[in-house]
Amino acid sequence: MAADQPDFVLKLAETDDELRAAQRLRYRVFVEELGGGGAMVDHENRLEQDRFDPHFDHLVLFDQSSFAAPEDRAVGVYRLLRGEAAQAMGQFYSEDEYDLTVLKNSGRNLLELGRSCLLPDYRGGAAMFHLWNGLADYVLSHKIEVLFGVASFHGTDVAALAEPLSLLHHRHLAPEDLRVRAQPDHHQPMDLIAPDQIDRKRAMVETPALIKAYLRLGGFVGDGAFVDHAFNTTDVCLVMDTERMNAKQKSIYTKGLGR
Repeated sequence: MAADQPDFVLKLAETDDELRAAQRLRYRVFVEELGGGGAMVDHENRLEQDRFDPHFDHLVLFDQSSFAAPEDRAVGVYRLLRGEAAQAMGQFYSEDEYDLTVLKNSGRNLLELGRSCLLPDYRGGAAMFHLWNGLADYVLSHKIEVLFGVASFHGTDVAALAEPLSLLHHRHLAPEDLRVRAQPDHHQPMDLIAPDQIDRKRAMVETPALIKAYLRLGGFVGDGAFVDHAFNTTDVCLVMDTERMNAKQKSIYTKGLGR
């Protein structure tokens, strides 16, 4: 439960306790709220974790004014993997779902985003701006050129998601030099409805807020979706090129609150 005036602290996790706080938050959102799972999920301790966690940086937003126990004061998180860390471990997380060859061969400085989530009480407000502030600082600090990662629709019924998936494909498909593709063995086409048959307003209402936010920042989607039955989601891969962002989009991304 949040106090009336949040007291936000944003930081990269530096201790085991801070990492566990991020994993407990992920458990509350991805497992308890969305019905996801995974081989390494710890239900006894309520931790959503996987083998990639030790290789990522974890940007965690804490609300110090929360009435929750200290280990439950994480209210937002981003999981961040730079290209050199992915090279050291042998892959990016999303390579299990998407062929990233076009990005990996680009010679550009890459950052993979993942496991992004906020507690329900903090969605649509200042918390997201705090996370974006921290992400923008991270991008500048590490001279990141291209950001990418999977974002999810809840559920695995592709027919029910046909309209928003089709809208993303027809209006926001990445240019060839950024166009990652769902792996051939599980490539789910997104061009399910002809452009002139899409109710754009309804499709946007059905599109998750995080995906819409990246589109406003000039983001694109890759070719094809991935149906993730373990997490009860349908994933799309979002790609954002900092060089393609116009001045207005950059100001939205970097201004945050009080900057």
